Amino acid sequence: MNARASRDPDRPLRVVSVSRGSSRRDARMEMTLLGRRVVMERIGTDGDVAAAARAYERLRGDVDAFGLGGADLELRIAGRSYRIRESAALAKHAGATPVVCGVGLKTTLERRVVESLDAEVGWRARRVLLPSAADRWGMAEALDRAGARLTIGDFAFLLGLPIAMHDLSAFERRVRLVAPIVARAPMAWIYPTGARQERAVTGWRARWFDEAEVVAGDWHLIARFAPQDLSGKTILTNTTTPADLADLVARGVRCVATTTPRIEGRSLPTNLLEAAFVAVAGRHPLSTSDLDAMVAEAGLAPDVWRRADAGSARLGSELGSELGSELGA
Repeated sequence: MNARASRDPDRPLRVVSVSRGSSRRDARMEMTLLGRRVVMERIGTDGDVAAAARAYERLRGDVDAFGLGGADLELRIAGRSYRIRESAALAKHAGATPVVCGVGLKTTLERRVVESLDAEVGWRARRVLLPSAADRWGMAEALDRAGARLTIGDFAFLLGLPIAMHDLSAFERRVRLVAPIVARAPMAWIYPTGARQERAVTGWRARWFDEAEVVAGDWHLIARFAPQDLSGKTILTNTTTPADLADLVARGVRCVATTTPRIEGRSLPTNLLEAAFVAVAGRHPLSTSDLDAMVAEAGLAPDVWRRADAGSARLGSELGSELGSELGA
């Protein structure tokens, strides 16, 4: 930990997500986590890697832990870890201040969320589209174990190849061949950053959404490729703003569940929430078992909005804090 990480229990902790995503989604929020007040900020750099590096350098003396947003620092797939070379180089600009990408919560919290939502959704035999299972392995495994019928879209949504997979074990075998190559590639080649996060892409992938009952995983991939008509579908994701929820309601979704808590209408990015756990713990790295225990102690639960009646449709035209409060669990 850096020099700020004193054990003074009265000092508010500060964590910052430096994201390669759009600066239009920047925010500042506060929460109490395991008895500590945590000030959380999100700073988007519009896809500019150099700007992200400068942000880490500028803030590293004033921050207890960083999140790395808009990219992965590593992928954890079936017990194996793949370090993303470009992200690892970027994280070095934080110096001694810890940097996390949220992979720990994707392995622990998101697995718990799938289990807790079984009574709400009923996963067995449910048709679930995962635009990226590699980035959400805990979620993918939990859905598979719950009996969901998966459509795994990594090759289509990340690499542009019209290949759908339905067997998680078979996908894992292919990932072992592809992941070491992908880990050395620039992140912008495979994942939308900056303004690309705000540009919709239409085309052949829309059919995969049409066939799904549930769409689960990374919000930016869902938002980028989803068709306008999502009538009756359930969305399981996170990092959504009030405007994102308004858009989903207008498209006719039945249910929106976010894996992280919603604060001031926004669901927290996993990287920012994991940085908060690191700051509260005062050590890094946190083992999977340590993080899982902290998640359990914090009592975090998914935020769920359900379309209850026709009156809910009016929310599609509302934005701002009022929408955020109406769409809460």
